[in-house]
This record gives sequence, C-alpha cells and structure tokens, in this order.
Amino acid sequence: MSKSRRGAGYVMSGVVIAFMLLDAGMKLVPLDVVIKATAELGYPPSPELARALGAVALVCTALYAFPRTAVLGAILLTAYMGGTVAAHLRIGNPLFTHMLFGVYLAVLAWGGLYLRDTRVEALLPLRSPSAEG
Repeated sequence: MSKSRRGAGYVMSGVVIAFMLLDAGMKLVPLDVVIKATAELGYPPSPELARALGAVALVCTALYAFPRTAVLGAILLTAYMGGTVAAHLRIGNPLFTHMLFGVYLAVLAWGGLYLRDTRVEALLPLRSPSAEG
C-alpha cells in the first residue's frame, strides 16, 4: 500500500472524526441550536435526548478512530447516519443538502477506511481480480 493512499485514507477518516466530535460535543453540552434543531426534526426538545445522541455519536466515533475497532465503528456510524437520513426524509428536508448528508459522511468514513486498511479492501473489492493482471 502506498503512503499517499494510506495518507488519503487517514485524511478522509480524520474529516469524519473531526465532524463527529464537533457534532457530539454540541449535543453533549447541549447547545440551544441543537435543542431547536432536534425539535424541528420532530423530536422532543430535550437536553437529555441531545446528550444521549451525543454519547452514542461519541462512542461510535471513538470506535471508528481506533484501528482495532475501526470496522465496528464504521458500521455503527453508518447506522447512526441512517437515522439522520430517516429523520430528514420524514420531515421532507431537501434531498442533496440535508437528507443525503449522512450518506455522504458514511461514504467518506468507509472510503477512508478502505484506503487505509487492506482488510477492508479485501472484503470490498472494487475491481475484478482479472483487472489486476
């Protein structure tokens, strides 16, 4: 594996981790903007709910950040992002900016993991074995 490929994978993963830490931190505090956004998504405007979501996001992110548990973390982050897609779909938010943002983040998380971990590449071959020839 080339250094540039691995480096690109770590940069992609770092972007995901940084975003998720910011998101989790805002929910753990919880900021008023988080409570308001939660209510706009149709959930109770509850600091306890925001803190619970922040804790879940933080645990998923921590698992993703450590190489030994990164695949489990990516799976859990993907599930978390699926919840965000469902929430935005339910209230009819715009497709490309709101609804699919969780998909973009999950693709970035898996792309970063794919580029930095040969085991993930072996599980998800994006090219046929005959193309390597």
